[in-house]
Amino acid sequence: MMAFKIFRPDEWAQMQRDGQTDGAPIDLIDGYVHLSTAEQLAGTLHKHFADDHDLHLLACELDRMKDDIRWETSRGGALFPHLYRPLRMSDISWTRLLTRGPNGHETGPLE
Repeated sequence: MMAFKIFRPDEWAQMQRDGQTDGAPIDLIDGYVHLSTAEQLAGTLHKHFADDHDLHLLACELDRMKDDIRWETSRGGALFPHLYRPLRMSDISWTRLLTRGPNGHETGPLE
């Protein structure tokens, strides 16, 4: 199963430079890296990134991180995957730049 992380350009650049990251500012505050499932991704984009541009979508295979993932209740009572260690480049299956369409960010296929 894939989980997804959204980064602003500076956050993605830092991860590429360092090979891992403790996440975005909200991740640092909460003490874990927030991830979203494919079903949760549109809501995450709308709630937290609606006005942002040049976002990077990172797809991560949860099996690679399974020992460090906790499914915890969040928005709307849904269970979200939270990563309790740094996110590493080796966790990423693929990444792409998100485009903005008339209805918001377009993710493309999430396979």
